[in-house]
Formats: sequence, structure tokens, C-alpha cells
Amino acid sequence: MSMDVRHLRAFVAVFEARNVTQAARLLCITQPTLSATLAQLEASLGTRLFLRQARGVEPLEAARRLYPQARRLLAELSGLSRQVRDDVPRHPLRVGVEADVGRLHVAGMLAAVVALSSVEVEVLPGCWGDVRLGCETLCCEDELFLPLWEEAFVLAVPAVHPLATLTEAGTAELAGMDWVICPAHDSHQRLLAWMGGQMPGRSVVAGSLSLAAAMVAAGLGVAWLPSSLLEGNVCGVPLHGGTYRRRIGLCYAPDMRELPAVSALLAAFAEAEPAAG
Repeated sequence: MSMDVRHLRAFVAVFEARNVTQAARLLCITQPTLSATLAQLEASLGTRLFLRQARGVEPLEAARRLYPQARRLLAELSGLSRQVRDDVPRHPLRVGVEADVGRLHVAGMLAAVVALSSVEVEVLPGCWGDVRLGCETLCCEDELFLPLWEEAFVLAVPAVHPLATLTEAGTAELAGMDWVICPAHDSHQRLLAWMGGQMPGRSVVAGSLSLAAAMVAAGLGVAWLPSSLLEGNVCGVPLHGGTYRRRIGLCYAPDMRELPAVSALLAAFAEAEPAAG
């Protein structure tokens, strides 16, 4: 059995979702149909592509090699269709946006895309697309990273909080404070080290930095967050001696550079230096 577009779309959806049920929902087909399509593709290639697990699938090495080529082929087919329909050819570009990226950074990236008249963009949440806008620490081992912005972590407090008027805060000012912490993020260990190994006062857990910012706004405590995530009634105060910065940029597989839209976007940013956040 030969490979066709249907097989490639099914494969890409499962690779990106890491879950057959979710991928089937996105493709508007049943899970058994999608599973059968994947089985046909694996039979055609003569190799397994995914390791089935209790809560999803894990791509095997063959899948990791196939993914960038499959994405490129689907993008080229989509671009060909547009060129036939449109007077001015427009190349499709799918951009994934990680959850903890601030709105200003998303807007800045999209402004560069909009300026490219030959590109038609689709923005998706999370680990999807031809390129991803996200933090450098979330880049996969086989991906390249183009830094666009750099920003510092600050103490996030409600604007009416007593600490909001300080030019910087030390451990003495934070004694007994309620905290919103994000143990899953690498910044948490830096914060613990700055605190001397133990959080003073009570703490509640947030599953992401973005959720932590919302919890600070709701008055659940203070948090150590990137400055770009502070909005509305939340302001930032530097920690005395507590320095931690992150870089936001584009994550992409090397083969994605062959796509016209990705190549154009990378070229648009090539001359820019990472901006401070």
C-alpha cells in the first residue's frame, strides 16, 4: 500500500498531539479510523512509528525522522493549492505558541509575520506547527533556537500589596508571605536557593507560570515570574540579589528551514538582536 496525504495528515496530527484520541478529534474522524490509518502507514514504511503508552504515544526514531519531511510535504501541497487559487502566492505557516509566553511577545512575533505578504499564518496553542514561539529551555534536543527577546524574573505582587512600592525586595521583606509557586518550572530551584532552601510562609501550587500570574492577580500570594506575564493589577518588584532571565524565541527543526514561509520568517528576524523584556 502506498503512502498518501491522508496518511501524512494522520501521522503529523498524532506526532504533534502525542495522543491518538486528541488527534482524531482534531481531524474530525473516529479513533479507530485514525488507528487504522496509522497502521497502514507503518505497514507501508515497514517500521513502527509510535510506542503506545497508557496515556498517549511516544514517537520512535523513525517518526522523528519522518516528521519534518511530512510537515514539509503537507505545507508544499497546501501552498500549491493556494497558488492555483490566488493571484499572489501565499505560503502557509503554522506557529505554535507555548502557554507561558506573554501577549506582547506573541504580538511582536505576529507583527513580523503580518509584514510578510507572502505568508499566511495559522496560530496554534502549545507544541504544534512548523515553528514554535517559546522559552529556550523548552526546545527539544534536535531543534534549533532563534532568540528574539530576553527578560528578567521579578517578584509579582498585586498593585495594592505593601511590597508594590519597594524598589527591590529582600528575604526580610518576604518573611511570612503567602506564595504562589510553580515547582515544575526550572526557575523554582533558583528561587529556593535564593530563599536559603525553604519558602517562608504558606504556598499554593500553580501548574504554569501563566496560571501563577492569574493566581497572584486573584490575591492568593506573591510569585517569581517573567516580567512579560504581569498584566492588569499585578506589578513587578526586583529581588535583591535574585537574578534569573529567560530567552523567548522560535524553536524549529532544521528541516523546517526548507519551507518558504519558515525561511522568510527566519530571514525577517536574522538582523535583529534579542530585545530585553
